[in-house]
Amino acid sequence: MQHPETELILHPTQGVYHLHLMPEELADTVITVGDPDRVPLVSQFFDRIEVRKQHREFVTHTGYIEGKRLSVVSTGIGPDNIDIVMNELDALANIDFATKTNKAKRKSLNIIRIGTSGALQPHIPVDSFVVGKHAIGLDNMMAFYDQIKPYQNPMAQALCSAQLLPTAVIPYGVSPDKQLLEIWDVSRCILANTLTSVGFYGPQGRVLGSWSAQKQLMDGLAAFSFEGEKIDHIEMETSAIYGLSKVFGHRAVSLNAILANRSDKTFSKNPDKTVIDLIEWALDCLSKA
Repeated sequence: MQHPETELILHPTQGVYHLHLMPEELADTVITVGDPDRVPLVSQFFDRIEVRKQHREFVTHTGYIEGKRLSVVSTGIGPDNIDIVMNELDALANIDFATKTNKAKRKSLNIIRIGTSGALQPHIPVDSFVVGKHAIGLDNMMAFYDQIKPYQNPMAQALCSAQLLPTAVIPYGVSPDKQLLEIWDVSRCILANTLTSVGFYGPQGRVLGSWSAQKQLMDGLAAFSFEGEKIDHIEMETSAIYGLSKVFGHRAVSLNAILANRSDKTFSKNPDKTVIDLIEWALDCLSKA
């Protein structure tokens, strides 16, 4: 069946609607970053760059490092942007743009998020690296996709039963690809449970004015435990990346530089260096995989 032009929106010369990429411009291994300015921070370590594209907040560089072809794509912030990026990455990999039909043989991409996060637990220090071994989503993204059953996840169900969250929020749980999870040097990182929030201020218990908010939310989430597992850190994209990767048949893992610790209220003294250190470490691990 041919995808109608209202569903698969293509520019004749720029490719897929938001990313402005053609299929041949995307590598099979994709690094996602939230900040568009972080794309050149990654690609500066490439041996050569063959593609540079930008449209809105979506910047893509594709190139090579030690013979391995990689793309780095900025997503912007939040699960809604992840919906755009993940769908268009899948379209680039698995739709024939000439006929606007699905390819007979599907391709699985490797998707590695390199982002920043805040720790909820005191044992995760500022400037450390965490790799998300499980993600709990507070967004509603996966309610719109029915190929997997993330709302039946036991940890997410236990969090819902704990009544720590606003009643309108129904958490879901999803895990990364096991093979991608194993390529990271565990002597340099902490395997952690990730919480994905829908916002940065109120949804993460931050109050800068006099309005009401869930002021005790972070304390409750930090104290929550399920079968000995804690919620270790909080960010804004991982659960949607993991969930949509499961739906589309891609492999995903999320890496985070810890810039803040909410338990002791400390923030990194040199966040830019921590992010660069994470990028270099991630690329080194990828080049050896």
